[in-house]
Amino acid sequence: MSVRDDMLQLAQQAKNASRRLAILSSEVKNSLLLRMAAALEAGTTGLIEANERDLADARDKGMAPAMLDRLTLDEARIKAMADGLREVAALPDPVGEITGMWRRPNGIQVGRMRIPLGVIGIVYESRPNVTADAAGLCLKSGNAVILRGGSEALHSNSAIGALLQGELKRMSLPEGALQVVTTSDRNAITELLKLEDEIDLIIPRGGEGLIRFVSEHSRIPVIKHYKGVCHTFIDASADYEVAEKICVNAKVQRPGVCNAMETLLIHKDIAETFVPYIAEVFRNHGVELRGCPVTRAFAPQIIAAVEEDWGMEFLELILAVKVVDDLDEAIAHIQRYGSLHTEVIVTRDYGNSQRFLREVNSSVVMVNASSRFSDGNQLGLGAEIGISTSKLHSFGPMGLEDLTTRKFVVLGDGQVRP
Repeated sequence: MSVRDDMLQLAQQAKNASRRLAILSSEVKNSLLLRMAAALEAGTTGLIEANERDLADARDKGMAPAMLDRLTLDEARIKAMADGLREVAALPDPVGEITGMWRRPNGIQVGRMRIPLGVIGIVYESRPNVTADAAGLCLKSGNAVILRGGSEALHSNSAIGALLQGELKRMSLPEGALQVVTTSDRNAITELLKLEDEIDLIIPRGGEGLIRFVSEHSRIPVIKHYKGVCHTFIDASADYEVAEKICVNAKVQRPGVCNAMETLLIHKDIAETFVPYIAEVFRNHGVELRGCPVTRAFAPQIIAAVEEDWGMEFLELILAVKVVDDLDEAIAHIQRYGSLHTEVIVTRDYGNSQRFLREVNSSVVMVNASSRFSDGNQLGLGAEIGISTSKLHSFGPMGLEDLTTRKFVVLGDGQVRP
């Protein structure tokens, strides 16, 4: 068959499976997820072997260290995938929930019930854990899922998918509920994006180029997350030790992820002491700093920033640093250069913290905490399907409820409309 026929067959199988998934009990779905978690742990050796094939190819192609980190599977990350499935199993099932009920003057009762979206297509790059995370969330919320990972993780994703599908078979559930696209042909994405009659939603996860490609070619609604240009603003009242801990964690722990800090903003009133202080801290962690003229006046060794640095998602140990006059300028800078992902203020001033929370228009806004907490698991959603930086129909990390919609339900006792 052609790639087009292959993708159409996958989508039709998913649509058929979605009808059965929509009416599965919570108990069956939870049992499935727990079995899948156990299968991942039991298959650890095989998953690492498959992943090593992907890593070897990636090294040969000169993949950057941060990207290699995103691609890597080890025992700890496989256990984290399994634990993520268990956490999703433990979460309340949103399907069938009545989110409101009211009585009209004519006596009818009107409510809204959560229902699955249907079939969800996930197009993603590099991180094989997305295969398990996305599968778990989609299945728990009653949706069939088609997973198309990047060619750089083809062996890893196929191995994870095979383990998860094995549990569907053992429970006599339709295999079309979870399908991994195993071809590296880029036309597979293009063909999937045409199938608006079979697929209800596309969620791309990866670099800005992939997401723009998906958005421009899809006939299906797309939830977008172009990039994570995350800012941390150090207010004049900030405690230096707290600021240091937050900044180092946000930039250094995993620089190749979307919730890592990419720009540090510093209030001018503390710049003379804080800039050299934090510059030395980052130098010891191997971070390259690119600063504005005021920043460089206090730490001349810092590289001069250029305009492009302010809106850059570096995804490596590079950080843009700017001194700002006040909270107003910090917020204005975020509004101009941010990507609606995650913004942080470090402050001991309650009024400034509240202004920052109200006025910054990103999907996650934090006070005195690392941007690395902008993650569905860390926020209590279980493993996330992604982070939406568009406002329809979800904004920020997406959990189970974000993979449902609501239908109206009406209860009457014979009323007719006059």
